Amino acid sequence: MDSAYDLIVVGSGPAGQRAAIYGSKLGKKVAVVEMREVVGGACINTGTIPSKTMREAVLHLSGYNYKSIYGMNYRVKEKITMSDLAFRVQHVIKTEVDVTEAQLSRNNVEMLVGIASFVDENHIRVTNSRGSNVYQTANVLISTGTKPAVSDKVPINGRTIINSDQVLDLPDLPKTLIVVGGGVIGVEYTCMFSALGVRVVLIERRPRLLEFADQEIVEALSYHLRDSRVTMRLNEEVESVEEMPDGTVVANLESKKKVQGDALLYAVGRQGNVDELNLPAIGLDADKRGRIPVDKDFRTKVSNVFAAGDVIGFPSLASVSMEQGRIAAARAFGDETVLSNPSFYPYGIYTIPEISFIGKTEEQLTEEDVPYEVGVAFYREIARGQIRGDTTGRLKLVFHRETHSILGVHIIGEGASELLHIGQAVMALGGKLEYFVDTVFNYPTLAECYKVAAFNGLNRVSKFD
Repeated sequence: MDSAYDLIVVGSGPAGQRAAIYGSKLGKKVAVVEMREVVGGACINTGTIPSKTMREAVLHLSGYNYKSIYGMNYRVKEKITMSDLAFRVQHVIKTEVDVTEAQLSRNNVEMLVGIASFVDENHIRVTNSRGSNVYQTANVLISTGTKPAVSDKVPINGRTIINSDQVLDLPDLPKTLIVVGGGVIGVEYTCMFSALGVRVVLIERRPRLLEFADQEIVEALSYHLRDSRVTMRLNEEVESVEEMPDGTVVANLESKKKVQGDALLYAVGRQGNVDELNLPAIGLDADKRGRIPVDKDFRTKVSNVFAAGDVIGFPSLASVSMEQGRIAAARAFGDETVLSNPSFYPYGIYTIPEISFIGKTEEQLTEEDVPYEVGVAFYREIARGQIRGDTTGRLKLVFHRETHSILGVHIIGEGASELLHIGQAVMALGGKLEYFVDTVFNYPTLAECYKVAAFNGLNRVSKFD
């Protein structure tokens, strides 16, 4: 048996990193167990960072943002290959891994490479190619993240039928691609491939994409996708997927339709990485999607075992996972000073154009009988929008009719995820619509959208007053 720790963190993704560093800053002895040879979890190695970097490479190489100015035929590089995209992705991943490793070692966090499993609530076994060791610990944080869900109907082969972790393994850029799943991952990759000129068919069993986002914003995205020649098959379920002798893929739908493509991306949900943990040893169990239930402090029903990040389910955002990890580490050591308000968590969806929002949607406020009004600004009416060539973008402020408090901000357009933070700050500090009216924004900037939207909203209210 090796030395004892105050906290062992299982998994080095965003939640694990922040928890480990926070524990260390409290003067505790912390170790992180990571089954990969590199740190960063799915976020850095297979999920968030690779997909966002690929998106950036797609936008740059395809000249996408400037087609409205230089014409539909404009391209930075004529024949874009998968290796062009992978080149930039590998560079960013390597840098991010280096930065994370440096952060952990600077904060005296010990790294243990191997697969972790519970012996009991105070002992963790770590197994790797050299054998196994058991480590003693006062507290444990499970932040093992998720992996792509599998289905008997979809025989993943890593070449023509892939999951979201294998996108960069595609040997060539397909001419046609079937995407199964209209959630965040499926829609993000649909946008990227269609921007490269790939004909995409998107299959989703629900009646609309991204059900948790504002309907008007999703409608704007759906219009844009159709305009980019994406075929959307909504309310459709895949019955089976087969590889054809000529190397193409056919998806058979329950409605008896057949969809054919060069490749198929299966992006229906993700599954918690809990299989190796031996949870029954401490009396814990995960649900059928591998999610571990926790309370508001991210404590499981075993008092010294915490869980944070994607393994606990919604919202599965790297930014939120970081916060959850920090809070969990604080509570493990009795620190109640770390507070966070989930109602001010922002969402960033890196579609093309990107979507970002905070607060309530119109649908939620209607259901709650809250008297609200909206103010809208279109990028095409803002000088910076014209300069950037973004004619699809819009910003929507949702505010209380009587008090003028900001209830939600919803944006679609390039730069949405950055632009949102202005609205986030004003909401968190209790600002009202008048703040935007009375504030001077740099000109020309997209931030001006807030002022235009605020005037638009006030005009709608004053007509009735």
